[in-house]
This record gives sequence, C-alpha cells and structure tokens, in this order.
Amino acid sequence: MSITAQALDGVYGRSAAGVRARLERDGNGGWLDLADAETDSDGCISEWRDKRLERGLYRIRFDSDYYFVGLGLNAAYPEIIVTFRMQDDTDAYQIQVMLSPYSYSTHFRIA
Repeated sequence: MSITAQALDGVYGRSAAGVRARLERDGNGGWLDLADAETDSDGCISEWRDKRLERGLYRIRFDSDYYFVGLGLNAAYPEIIVTFRMQDDTDAYQIQVMLSPYSYSTHFRIA
C-alpha cells in the first residue's frame, strides 16, 4: 500500500504549497506518528508513496493554521484531520483536501 496527499488552496484557486502534514496510524489506544512532510509547489506530498503501510486506520493532520497565517489570514480550522481506512495491501491511496479559512472538503481515491 502507498499513499499520496495533495492540498489545494480554495481562496486563490491554486495548489497549496508549504502545508505541513503528519501521517498517523491507529495503534493500541492512541495515534502513532509515522511521518511528517510539507506540500511541494504542486501541493503534493509524494514521499509517503514509498512507505510500506499495512491495512488499518490512518489519518493525515493538515496544519491549515500555519499555512493561512503565512498568507496573512486567520483560519477557523487550525488543523484539518482526514481519517481513512486502508483495506488492501496492493492499492495506492490518494487523499486530497481543499483548504479555505472557513471551510474544507476532502476527496479520497484508490488508484
């Protein structure tokens, strides 16, 4: 299993470069940190593609507050957490989030 993530900026209609994100896995009563990353100029995190992941429950924590403060804006949601289940060892998962200061949306795709 592999995973890629992308953040899009709903205010300016472009890729959201420089969004900090953390990949976590559900573990014995809590969340285990697996990897930290920052979106590139295309709003993508591709280095997680090479991580070997098992079936289970995962989440990505996008630091929207850091991103919007850098643009001189305040965000109602300081972080956006996308929780999802990986069910098949052979799939590639793609998580996309559209950020704006007062709303967000997510898209999940299995490739």
